[in-house]
Amino acid sequence: MGSARAVAVFGAYGHTGRFVVAELLERGLTPVLCGRDADRLRALGASLPGLEVRVASVDDVGSLDAALSGAAAVINCAGPFAATAAPVIEAALRARIPYVDVAAEVEAVADTVARFDAPAREAGVPVVPAMAFYGGLGDLLASAATGSWEGADEVSLAYALSSWHPTAGTLKSGRVSRQRRDGRRLAFRDGRLVLRDDPAPTGRWSFPAPVGERSVLEEFTTADSVTIPRHLGASEVRTCMTVEAVGDLTAPDAAPPVPVDELGRSDQRFVVDVVVRRGADRRRAVARGQDIYAISAPLAVGAVVELLGGGVARRGVVTAGELADPSGFLRSLSAHLSFDFVDPESGERLAGPDAEPGAGGRTEERPEGAAPSAVR
Repeated sequence: MGSARAVAVFGAYGHTGRFVVAELLERGLTPVLCGRDADRLRALGASLPGLEVRVASVDDVGSLDAALSGAAAVINCAGPFAATAAPVIEAALRARIPYVDVAAEVEAVADTVARFDAPAREAGVPVVPAMAFYGGLGDLLASAATGSWEGADEVSLAYALSSWHPTAGTLKSGRVSRQRRDGRRLAFRDGRLVLRDDPAPTGRWSFPAPVGERSVLEEFTTADSVTIPRHLGASEVRTCMTVEAVGDLTAPDAAPPVPVDELGRSDQRFVVDVVVRRGADRRRAVARGQDIYAISAPLAVGAVVELLGGGVARRGVVTAGELADPSGFLRSLSAHLSFDFVDPESGERLAGPDAEPGAGGRTEERPEGAAPSAVR
């Protein structure tokens, strides 16, 4: 194909992959439909005449190289990423093209950082893991809120989902992660990921109106615990999720998402509330939107646009907050989500679209390392 506008999408026929294909077309790029299931690929290709279909498997190096041939970048949407990330990254390095994925598996993202930063630097290729709802969006919000600060001591992320109907891919990835953890849970403590045997604690989080105060499961560890410390230097990354959403995810009869609009999105609504602290100072940023799977598409495709536009000078592993100006990137997604800086105390929106993250709100004084008052 040999086009600067061609982007290979591995796992194009999956739930998130279809959103990514649609977003690439919307942005004027040309998706190359890739994956191992020939029948599902051909069915997708038949619904999108003119797009090339390339069958490839992570077990077949030659097929991966052929799938990426002539592409300007690759977006990996095929989980579990514990199995797919490394082979597709290696193919991207051989092809000398940028790699982006939508991985939410914490261990898989950590593996990508540890294993591929040096090889990608040597190859002169950017590798962007977890450019999705988990890992990417939280990193962008934390980076935007940090603003002119040189890093942060602590980052707290709270997720409120109106419901959570997991895809088959989410459930399969979850099983892989549980096997890797041998029944234990993952937490981020003192600057590193650790395995814990005790139950995750519960607490309360005061989300901005109209969500308000909600019960949350704390230490709901997400890929943000890998992406954020990489460049913000936070030794504490605290993540929590509304308990109702956790219940939906873990229900034995969990049903997949059902599309309700012309874009294929479900009726799920989300709020991501991020508080960053440096010393005694705090800043806060909030994003709201619809469908955690659908929002991964403009995040991943936006990253590709930045990479192909030459605005990213870094090579090696690059996380969402390092790609470009995080506030500008978030505001470029205005068709998909709303983004505001808010008062750290009241949760009220800071006035004006160009409000500074540190403006407004009073500083809360509390002992070093104590959790923000909104968490408990």
